[in-house]
Amino acid sequence: MRPSQPDRAARIAALVSAVRQGSDDALGQIVTEFSPLLWHVARATGLSAGDTEDVLQTVWMRLFEHLDEIRTPTALAGWLVITTRREAWRVRAAERKQFPTDQEAFAELPDEGPGSEEQVMIDDQRRALWTAIRQLSPRCQELLRIIAFVPRPDYAAVAAELGMQVGSVDPTRGRCLAKLRALLLAKGLEENPR
Repeated sequence: MRPSQPDRAARIAALVSAVRQGSDDALGQIVTEFSPLLWHVARATGLSAGDTEDVLQTVWMRLFEHLDEIRTPTALAGWLVITTRREAWRVRAAERKQFPTDQEAFAELPDEGPGSEEQVMIDDQRRALWTAIRQLSPRCQELLRIIAFVPRPDYAAVAAELGMQVGSVDPTRGRCLAKLRALLLAKGLEENPR
């Protein structure tokens, strides 16, 4: 059974207090709790997975630097979302200003990636996966994007972000994954594409 909203707010407030007192464990719990939501916020701006990871690292550093300035611990989620959006926008703006480098600098670097045939297969599977995901309802797409990158998402945070009941998150996730699996199998793909 998931905690109610007031219980969650009290737990977040207690975690913030513990982090202020130097608890690394409490900071880890906050990171675990909010990372799926922040990942979705950053990716929604169009960032790559790598850039999103960088944005989240920056957000967590800023939280640590400015933790004493957050007067109401229950407002932590809002502060994190706003900080993530601003950092994501900053990274997107910086990307637009970058110029390609001289290709000779890259010629000397060893290639540690998969071979060309394997990469083609991986790219085909990814394209097929994202094509199938785009065939799902917008609600399924958004839900799967939020929960895809964490082993145990916080259903209360997911429900709040998507405006749904906490108890309906898991059944909805199951239905969305079943639809996605059926679409992939219909295309003759393995159940676990890369």
